[in-house]
Amino acid sequence: MRVIEQVKAQLREALAEAVNRAAAAGDLTGPAPATIILEVPKDRAHGDWATNLAMVMAKPERKAPRAVAEAIRKHLPVDASWLESAEIAGPGFINLRLKFGWVHQVLPAIQAEGDRFGHSDHGAGKRILLEYVSANPTGPMVLVQARSGAYGSTLGRVLNASGYDCTTEFYVNDAGNQVRLLAKSVDLRAQELRGATIEIPEGCYPGEYVIDAARDLLELDPDFLGKPEEERMTFLQRWAPEYFRSGQEAILRNYGVVFDRWFSERSLRAAGKPAQLVERLLKAGAAYESEGAIWMRTTQYGDDKDRVLVKSDGEYTYFAADACYHMDKYDRGFETLIDVLGQDHHGYLGRMKAMVECLGHSRESLEILFTQIVRLFKDGEEFRMSKRKGTFVLMEDLLDQVSVDAARFFFLLRGLDAHMDFDMDLANLKSSDNPVFYVQYAHARICSILRQAEEARLTVPAAAEANLALLTDEAEIDLARKLAEFPEELIAAAEAREAHRLSRYTNDLATVFHSFYSRCRVMTEDADLTRARLVLCDAVRVVLRNALGLMGVSAPERM
Repeated sequence: MRVIEQVKAQLREALAEAVNRAAAAGDLTGPAPATIILEVPKDRAHGDWATNLAMVMAKPERKAPRAVAEAIRKHLPVDASWLESAEIAGPGFINLRLKFGWVHQVLPAIQAEGDRFGHSDHGAGKRILLEYVSANPTGPMVLVQARSGAYGSTLGRVLNASGYDCTTEFYVNDAGNQVRLLAKSVDLRAQELRGATIEIPEGCYPGEYVIDAARDLLELDPDFLGKPEEERMTFLQRWAPEYFRSGQEAILRNYGVVFDRWFSERSLRAAGKPAQLVERLLKAGAAYESEGAIWMRTTQYGDDKDRVLVKSDGEYTYFAADACYHMDKYDRGFETLIDVLGQDHHGYLGRMKAMVECLGHSRESLEILFTQIVRLFKDGEEFRMSKRKGTFVLMEDLLDQVSVDAARFFFLLRGLDAHMDFDMDLANLKSSDNPVFYVQYAHARICSILRQAEEARLTVPAAAEANLALLTDEAEIDLARKLAEFPEELIAAAEAREAHRLSRYTNDLATVFHSFYSRCRVMTEDADLTRARLVLCDAVRVVLRNALGLMGVSAPERM
């Protein structure tokens, strides 16, 4: 039940009716525009909602905005649901004040819907393919992937909660030259472990983590190096990427990130999809042969140059693999594709948009979100890794330092497109200065209140049986209002692809709750007031739990 949207619909209906009445009286010509904008004023003293309707209508009405506003205010129906009064402000805004208690109707809805409160059918089942993380299977997960993992998994849940049919996917680049280089790197390290002196060729992977893979390989098959080199390379080109992929999957699962599908590039190649796509593009005139290679005509769609699909040696390019994968997404019936990429891929935006147009789909059907870099800080200084692990920060290193809850919540404090400094000391702090502790403590405090009530042989009553009209304090009204905003907040987060809106909302809700708690005693001498406040507190608990659950953050009952 989207209480705010229902109330806003009633207000828009009342405003449109006022314009029609004004037109019938000769005060305006009308009609009202199809869309009437309603916004919450920054200063609540200005009312519950404000509209710029009069300013929008001023030009076609050939009247001053305040004159139009006065005509609308004069003809507002006195029996409009929830509308208490209207005031004209500034250049012609109409500030609308609602009747007392309109927000109380959100409490029965929260109680009835429970963990479904906030969910809607807004997306009407539109199919979305959300691809994120997609780290190369040539090494361990690093810090930026922890950020995109928290953000992508939250966004997927938000989209599904808002009525979209969102499928999440991890694209595994387990084919091509990088896999051959990885296989060679593991083989060389295995030789080194058996006493050989080796040099890592340019292009191979020198990281110490490759030694760990080689060690596990030799434990699996002690006689591996006795096999012919061709046999070793064939085996390693499958085993090595799967070794790292399975490790990635395990750490992501522990981090609360589970994909609907791990999609293998190798599977596309095995099915002959790249060749089929190239043939399809050549027939359509969207690709051509030149200099012994095959090119896609991406310049026709705004790219700075055409892109090679097949090199002169017959090898498919990474661009061809990307095109093939995205074509496969469309062929599976997805209407919108969302790719979460690292900031080092920012230069790919134009070519990828051109690519999907070349494939016969609109540019708007592909959305790309870029993940900006993260720096870790500890004891006031940037956190560095050991020499053994290299210059990059591993995802597992972060999770050794902070909890999953803290990591996920902190990564959701800002949008993906903003650079981020992650303060590990703050993330571990057990005080209200720590954002995740502050929000979780609000939930735990409510659970404590409910336990106290239970000890006093009081239970949360059915909202319909409680006298919610007793909730008259400003702190109570503000709290109920904030609860009512949750469904609209989820929809806004889904539409804007802004998963970080949830951290802001939960922080705001916790702030309003803590303010209520310091101002209003829940357990009072007035039994009816106590029952009403128990309903209110329990509603806050439900919404905090729902929001934190979408973020992949726990809602502890004790702290």
